[in-house]
Amino acid sequence: MGAFDAALTASAAAVEAALDRLLPKDGGPEARLFEAMRYATLGGGKRLRPFLVLEGARLFGVPEVQAARAAAAVELVHCYSLVHDDLPAMDDDALRRGRPTCHIQFDEATAILAGDGLLTLAFEVLADEATHPEGAVRASLVLALAKAAGAEGMVGGQMCDLEAETRKLALVEVKRLQRMKTGALFAFSCEAGALLGKAAAERHRALLAYAEDLGLAFQIADDLLDAEGSEAVVGKRVGKDAELGKATFVSLLGIENARKEAHRLVQRAVSSLDIFGEKAEPLAELARFVVARRA
Repeated sequence: MGAFDAALTASAAAVEAALDRLLPKDGGPEARLFEAMRYATLGGGKRLRPFLVLEGARLFGVPEVQAARAAAAVELVHCYSLVHDDLPAMDDDALRRGRPTCHIQFDEATAILAGDGLLTLAFEVLADEATHPEGAVRASLVLALAKAAGAEGMVGGQMCDLEAETRKLALVEVKRLQRMKTGALFAFSCEAGALLGKAAAERHRALLAYAEDLGLAFQIADDLLDAEGSEAVVGKRVGKDAELGKATFVSLLGIENARKEAHRLVQRAVSSLDIFGEKAEPLAELARFVVARRA
């Protein structure tokens, strides 16, 4: 295992432990809800967004316990979005991370409540003094995550994605959609460490520039996996975009041009990290990993 793979594995393990501590375990009539929240969150996923939080925080000397809580909050929001995306009213998927989706394993009502529980828990985690002793820093984290996850970020992007099923989008519209649906949460993941560490504006901007290109590269890679991947490897249904006739980077650019664009974005993302020197190499490696992954 290479140094980057080891770092990604260690990061995922640290965040898994934090999530296990933060997620509710016991309950009376609500025990089924707690079980669904844990099912949707634990034991799967590459934890890329938490990795961004942890590595960004290391650039500014943020204590690991604080960074791990912020990383867990991001993953809670991400997992909530997957639970709701998989519902019949949205993408209607039966498989996620190689196992039944939350509404299949439990039921639709429980899945909706589990997503609601995960989303609100994320803000509870960020607002707690254990995440940072200064109220102003905690407030900045809550505000930034709310914007990233809300109607002008991830949720708005999902609405645009639903609209794309009934009308053709131009490339500029697809980029805007993906900056909202996928990129906004990547951006928060990258800036969380800067917020925790009260970083200088120039360094904060550098991380956001990196995040913008990384988010688009990630989505292009996702589009390529949907077009070329297999369900057994990817762990979820593939070929959905083509079935729906949706405009994607692949449908608009073609497979080879989409792949070239992803690599161009990665190169630009990595160059945004120059200000940090060798300390940012794990973030650079993550950008390269994003376009090389097969799942």
